[in-house]
Amino acid sequence: MKNRVKELRKNAGMTQQELAGLVHVSSRTIISLEQGQYNPSLLLAYRIATVFGTTVEDLYCLRENLEEEEKRYEAF
Repeated sequence: MKNRVKELRKNAGMTQQELAGLVHVSSRTIISLEQGQYNPSLLLAYRIATVFGTTVEDLYCLRENLEEEEKRYEAF
C-alpha cells in the first residue's frame, strides 16, 4: 500500500530510529512501512499521522490506493 511515511519523515528531518521511538516500534518496522512491505495497525497509523500533524487518510494515500484497487477489480 502506498504511503507518505518516508516523505514526511525526511521533510521533518527525522531518522527512522527517531520516528520509531516516537511511535513505540522498532526501526525495522519503520523501514518495512516505508518500503510498503507492512501495513500497520490502525493505532500505529494514527500515531504516525499524529507525529506529522496529518490524517491517516493522507498518510496512507487512501483515495489513490482505493482508485488503484478499483482498477484492478475492473480488469476482471
